Amino acid sequence: MKKHLSTVLIIFIFLIGLSVLLYPTVSNLVNQKNSSRLIQNYDEAVKTMSSDEIEKDLRKARDYNKKLSESISLPAEGGLEGYDSLLNVDGNGVMGYIAFKSINIKLPIYHGTDESILQSGVGHMSQTSLPVGGESTHAVITGHRGLPSAKLFTDLDKVMEGDVFYIYILGEILAYRVDKISVVEPDDTQSLLIVKGKDYVTCVTCTPYGINTHRLLIRGTRVPYESTIAEKGNVNSEADMLDPVLVAPVLAAPVLVALLVILILKSNRSKKRREAIEAYRRK
Repeated sequence: MKKHLSTVLIIFIFLIGLSVLLYPTVSNLVNQKNSSRLIQNYDEAVKTMSSDEIEKDLRKARDYNKKLSESISLPAEGGLEGYDSLLNVDGNGVMGYIAFKSINIKLPIYHGTDESILQSGVGHMSQTSLPVGGESTHAVITGHRGLPSAKLFTDLDKVMEGDVFYIYILGEILAYRVDKISVVEPDDTQSLLIVKGKDYVTCVTCTPYGINTHRLLIRGTRVPYESTIAEKGNVNSEADMLDPVLVAPVLAAPVLVALLVILILKSNRSKKRREAIEAYRRK
C-alpha cells in the first residue's frame, strides 16, 4: 500500500512540475493567438470603411495632435477630451498595431496604459500624440517585458539604432527608423516631449530585465515607407512565430513523460520480482 501511495505521489508531483514548466509556453501561445485575432479583426474593420470615413478619422486624430503640440508639457493622464473615441475603429480600444522586423513581433496598440492592457498587449500613452504621424508629433508606446504569460516587449533591448519599425493605422503604414536608444528614470519624461517639426514614435519598457528600476526608450524618427515583398512577408504576427525558449519546454514534456512511464514500469517490475522472491522463500 505504501509503495502504491509513493507512486501516486511521484505522479502528482510530476504533473505539478510539468504544469509549471508548460505554463509560460501555453499562456504565451494563447496571448499570441489573441493578438493575431485582434489584428485581423482590425484590418477587416478598416476594409469596411469608406475612404471618406478613414480621412475623417485621420483628420480628427491630427486635429487632436495639433492641440497637444501647443502644450509645453505632457497633459494629465487620460489625454485631452475625446481621446478614447479617436482611432477606435472596432470599438475595442485597439487603435492600430506595431511591428518590429528586427525582433519579429507584431502587436495591437491599445488606448491607454492600464495594467489590464499591459498584461496582454502594448498601450499608447494617452498624454502623447496619437500615432498618425505628422510634424511636431511624438507618440509613445509602452509594453511589459518578462511576463510569464506573454512575450510582448521582452526583446526590445535587442533593437539597434538603424532598425526600422512600422505603425499600421487605418490602412496606412508609417515607417520609423531607430535614431536614439536611452535609459532613464521612471519619472523622467523629458525624452517623451514633442520636438517642434519632428515626427517621433518612442517605445518604452522596463529595464534591467527582471529588476525594472529604469525605463528603456527606443525612439524612431519618421522615414519614407518603402513597400517591399520582404517587409510584408517577414514581419509576422506573434502567433506565427516559434520562440526557441518557449518551444523547448513543449519538446521536453513528452521526453519527461516517457521517463516517468519507464520509471514506473521499472518500479512495478522490481516490485513483482521482489514479491516473487519473497513467495519463493516462504515455500
